[in-house]
Amino acid sequence: MSNDPSTPAGSPGDDGLPPEIMKIFRDLNGGRDLPPQLVEQLKAMGIADADPAQVAAMTSQIKTMFTPGAQRKGVDVAAATAAAQEQAESEDHEMGARERDLAEQAVRVASMWLDQVTDFEAPALTGAALSRAQWVEATMPVWASLVDPVADGLSAAIRDSMTARLGDADAPDLQAMGLPAGMDLSMLKQQLAPFVDTMASTLITGQTAEAVGTLSSDTLTATEVGVPLLTTQVALLPGNVAGFAEGLDVTLDEVWLHLAAREAARMRLFTAVPWIGPQILAAVQSYARGIAIDTDAIDAAVREVDPSDPAALQDALTGGFLNPSPTAPQRHALVQLETWLALVEGWVDHVAASATRDHLPHTAGMTETIRRRRATGGPAEKTFAGLVGLELRPRRLRDAANLFAALEERVGATGRDAVWAHPDVAPTGTDLDDVLGFVERTAAGGSSESAELDAALESILREADEGGSGGDSGQGSSGSGPDSPRAS
Repeated sequence: MSNDPSTPAGSPGDDGLPPEIMKIFRDLNGGRDLPPQLVEQLKAMGIADADPAQVAAMTSQIKTMFTPGAQRKGVDVAAATAAAQEQAESEDHEMGARERDLAEQAVRVASMWLDQVTDFEAPALTGAALSRAQWVEATMPVWASLVDPVADGLSAAIRDSMTARLGDADAPDLQAMGLPAGMDLSMLKQQLAPFVDTMASTLITGQTAEAVGTLSSDTLTATEVGVPLLTTQVALLPGNVAGFAEGLDVTLDEVWLHLAAREAARMRLFTAVPWIGPQILAAVQSYARGIAIDTDAIDAAVREVDPSDPAALQDALTGGFLNPSPTAPQRHALVQLETWLALVEGWVDHVAASATRDHLPHTAGMTETIRRRRATGGPAEKTFAGLVGLELRPRRLRDAANLFAALEERVGATGRDAVWAHPDVAPTGTDLDDVLGFVERTAAGGSSESAELDAALESILREADEGGSGGDSGQGSSGSGPDSPRAS
């Protein structure tokens, strides 16, 4: 017991208890003194006998768990990158001068062919060869931004379940968490927030690393999934390209040129049509934000694991915590996303085939092979689907490719590409249902429809400049999008 009579019972330092530890517990109890019996319980836990090194370790651990300053939310990009790279590097392909030269030359040649079939340009983009680890590092920030909304929902679900569990009649002894029994649960709930956010962050970070690491072994080009993961280079992954080419009755050089043409076309679209990339990212984030967490799985994990072992809770939730039933907002976001992906990949499919048809002998076969690859997906895409609940696949790729082919036949390449002028006038999911009708309506419009379109776009841009639209054109206006009714 402290010899200072001015020190009230239960204050830091009483009975030889380390003041650093006692201060933390007092803060957790709303700043109030701890009852003498609780002080005795802490002593019984061996804290009074801890040496300075142990006290320092315990203090650091408790602060890490319960202090707001230690809070981490969302995906830890650095940690996810390191873990995914470790997974990717197990069978990575070493980059050398040959691979870099091959990528630069393939993209240069493909770009010359693309110049003949589209007015869209991307003159500042050059070819690059990336290892799996380099692709992980370059794309992880975008993957993290797509997954972060899931982490927010997971944190809320775990926090609600843990606090409800602590209030149950059969709640575990708070000593199991290193806390004295009888502690104010309302204060504890506040103190648990950073701890739970950090736990959810660790879980999401680990699963993101696994998903992206797995994808790195499968993706052939930087943006093959149709998402603008990298917009500064036309990048290919030589090791994965070589694996893909095995078994094809096509030379490796020709495979390179086909893939370079597709990636260069996709990058031209993302560059020349600045709104399409943000629309795709926004649709994925909207889907992730509306995701329903399986509260039964969360509750079961909280009940069955040792609450003093965060790793055990993480392991229990690794098997899955997403509710398989999509919500209404998710279904809406999914329809938008699938339409955007189909339009992007359909345009890339048609334009790349047009660019290579007169130069490469296996264009038709390679186009079909890549279509099937994108339509069926693979283990890598399924891994990511387990993380955010969706597969990044253009399910209507053929319909979209047919739309752009028919459109070009009717109004030429310039008219084909003009439909990307603004999200409000781009083809919709309804137009994919009636390709010929869309083409005829576009062709029949003539100069009068062109004038109306110009006037509509001028009005949209003027309202945006005046702040009347209240939104970024890159994100689309309220009520607009690939499946919204087009303004008359």
